[in-house]
Amino acid sequence: MRATVSEIVFDCADPAALVRFWAGLLGGDPVDRDPEWSYVEPPGFVRVAFQRVPEGKAVKNRVHLDLDAGDVEAAADEAVGTGAVRVGGVVRDDQGCFQVLRDPEGNEFCFLGD
Repeated sequence: MRATVSEIVFDCADPAALVRFWAGLLGGDPVDRDPEWSYVEPPGFVRVAFQRVPEGKAVKNRVHLDLDAGDVEAAADEAVGTGAVRVGGVVRDDQGCFQVLRDPEGNEFCFLGD
């Protein structure tokens, strides 16, 4: 059997706020299904959903999104302007560069560039 990814779901405290942050990064229109569940369907990507849970994030993510940003520093500056937080600086090596960030609820993600 093979399965396909239909959506990626983040546990969070405020689905309506977090979906708007991610819609700003990925594109698409935020949808609030109810107070417990919101989602966005970014162009060319699977649905990204947000479900309310009672507990807060306590440790590093076990899974995170790597987003192709082209200009990593410009993308990080824009994301910080909408509520993200940088984790360290831009890392550069022979394969390109990346910047680790956290969304407004602390979920890590990376911007990748050349």
